[in-house]
Amino acid sequence: MAIPKKGSRLITVDSTAYRWRIRHKPTYSQGNNWGPPTYAVELAEGQGQVLLVELPCSRPDAWLGERTMTVRPALVAATIRRALDRGWDPLQAGSAFTLSLTEGDLTDVANAHPPSHGITFRVM
Repeated sequence: MAIPKKGSRLITVDSTAYRWRIRHKPTYSQGNNWGPPTYAVELAEGQGQVLLVELPCSRPDAWLGERTMTVRPALVAATIRRALDRGWDPLQAGSAFTLSLTEGDLTDVANAHPPSHGITFRVM
């Protein structure tokens, strides 16, 4: 399974180029905060195993006001390194490798600085 190139961004981690992408709109489950926000990562060139990263918060565009977090390239690079340490092999063919992050994992990948979260408010 390859991620679409349209809407994806390139990132280089430890001299290897990757492509990552977040869905433009939340799924129904993510919009209701029933499922975690995710983003996908794969090698920029070639085919291999896709990394799916699940975050322990809500999407900023979720329909219900909950704790949110912005995914930035520094977080993506840190999670790529974490996934490689946990056994993700981007050159291997096969089903997606899922990395479910916890609050503690976010603090670890942010160099011991807890992540900043926002709370969205919707005016009806």
